Amino acid sequence: QVQLVESGGGLVQAGGSLRLSCAASGSGFSFSVMGWYRQYPGKQRELVASITSGGSTNYADSVKGRFTISRDAAKNTVYLQMNSLKPEDTAVYYCNARTVMYTFWGQGTQVTVSS
Repeated sequence: QVQLVESGGGLVQAGGSLRLSCAASGSGFSFSVMGWYRQYPGKQRELVASITSGGSTNYADSVKGRFTISRDAAKNTVYLQMNSLKPEDTAVYYCNARTVMYTFWGQGTQVTVSS
């Protein structure tokens, strides 16, 4: 059974920074892709950033230049460094990990950016 445990969300002022972490526990899997999604109330989850096992990254246009995704393969952990945060970044952020056959989600962590 795989669990993705997220941490690092919270309340920050506009222009501030937060770092999200997501650790995969109970895993014998090697994840091909790990990433972060976010969800606004009443909307579908949208990709924020992802990183492959080879280190290739992909970012939503809205966060390019402000957010950085990284991964510690040995710890099965993915990080999202969020800088220059804006009120429109306020959302629930979900960790995602994928193998060829399975997709796993974290429970979500709230990020709130005040203006």
